[in-house]
Formats: sequence, C-alpha cells, structure tokens
Amino acid sequence: MSTRTRSIAKGAIAGLLGGIVATAAKSAVEKIYPPRPHGEPEPPQVLTSKPGGRVLAFRQNLAAQEAIQWGFGATVGAAYGALVEFYPPATSKQGASFGMALVALAHDRTLPVLGFAARPEAQTKREHTSELASHIVYGVVTETVRSIVRRMID
Repeated sequence: MSTRTRSIAKGAIAGLLGGIVATAAKSAVEKIYPPRPHGEPEPPQVLTSKPGGRVLAFRQNLAAQEAIQWGFGATVGAAYGALVEFYPPATSKQGASFGMALVALAHDRTLPVLGFAARPEAQTKREHTSELASHIVYGVVTETVRSIVRRMID
C-alpha cells in the first residue's frame, strides 16, 4: 500500500509523459498493422482536410495532423494520470483497460458521431482489430511510463 500524497498536477505530468511515449508506440503498431491499408483517410486527415472552410497547404496539413495526433495522445495521457491519482482502479490490467475504454469512447462513439470515422458497424474487421490493438498498446505504455514517472516525482 502506497503512502504517497495524491497530486493531480504530478499525476497529470506523469500521464502526459506517458501519453507522449505511448503515442509513439501506437504509431509504430499502426505502421506494422495499419487500420486502413487501402489509403482511407485517418481521423486527423479528415479533421484537417478543410478546417474553417479553407484548404491548408501540404506542409501545413501534415503539421496539423501531427499536432492533432500528438496533442490528443498527450492530453488523454494527462487526463488519465490525473484520474489515476484519485481512482487507482483505472490502471487495471496494467493500462490495457484504459486503452480499450479509449477506443470504445473515441473510435466507436465520438469520432463517428462527429463524422471523422466510420461507424463501428461499417468498419472492417481489420480496422477494428488494428484500432483495438494499437489502443491497448497505447494504454499499457501510458500506464507503464506514468507509473515510473510518478514514482520518480513523488
């Protein structure tokens, strides 16, 4: 049993760092097992295709996509780290549950409603399993890095 003092700030910092490392790991998994192997656009591509009704230059578009991907990964990691400070069961299965919850919330619910991804019933089996696998990796890596960093900054 830990006697560590709970700190939303320390938890968020640890989670943010975990989310950044986990985003890199998730990207690596998606290169090996891509969810959309036939060139279908990824959600960040859809989001940056015409922001505010204007077309971005190629380099601006790539930069915006990277900012969305890394920003989302870092922000979600920070939120997770803060949550864990007061709800430790969120770390169940060494972060795998967090990854599964994230894919269910983001890819199966929010992105389809916003029009940035296909509805779950329209997804191919490959898309669904790749998203699930990459998000489980994201969750496990986020939790692993978060727990190490959190112990270091206590």
